[in-house]
Amino acid sequence: MQKELFDNPQTSLQSDLLPKDGQAQYLPELFDEGQCIDLFHALKVSLQWQPEQVLMFGQKISTRRKVAWVADDGCSYTYSGIQKIPQSWTPELLFIKRRIEVISEWEFNSCLLNFYHDGEDGMGWHSDNEAELDRKAPIASLSLGGSRKFAFRHKKDKTVASLFLENGSLLIMRPPVQEFWTHSLLKTKTAVSPRINLTFRKIIQHQ
Repeated sequence: MQKELFDNPQTSLQSDLLPKDGQAQYLPELFDEGQCIDLFHALKVSLQWQPEQVLMFGQKISTRRKVAWVADDGCSYTYSGIQKIPQSWTPELLFIKRRIEVISEWEFNSCLLNFYHDGEDGMGWHSDNEAELDRKAPIASLSLGGSRKFAFRHKKDKTVASLFLENGSLLIMRPPVQEFWTHSLLKTKTAVSPRINLTFRKIIQHQ
């Protein structure tokens, strides 16, 4: 993939998404439409996508949504009771990671990717607060493909804030967002294109 496909001067972050208890920043167009098409295709064919497995009442349940876990050596990660085995970084992922690291002013060592086939695939209310995550680090989320509604809900007073995550957009959730808020990718019956979501994270590495 040619480097010029990634050139984009847009770096202005919107920082008023949450009324309290943490900062969520939104950049509507980190990559333009043509770049998104190339990135989506590259990620779809270069990664090993597997159905998501969650542990419920001692049983492994497979979801329709597919996932891929990419990380540096030594970055183990347990999500929904299942330990993830990391894949190696691809050139496209490394380029995206470097761009996001510049904007977020943080270095990441892992990325959890989700593939949503259509509006019937979603993500329930949860916080990204697994023990392996560095609590001081933000989580940076890039969206490629169909636009989807994303919502925050405060854990105490149930305040709700929502936005549509557009194709090529970046959402940065900074501490202490995960401590005070849950979030969800809402399902929809409206026809929507497939979507790949990339969440860049900092895992605490153990020897």
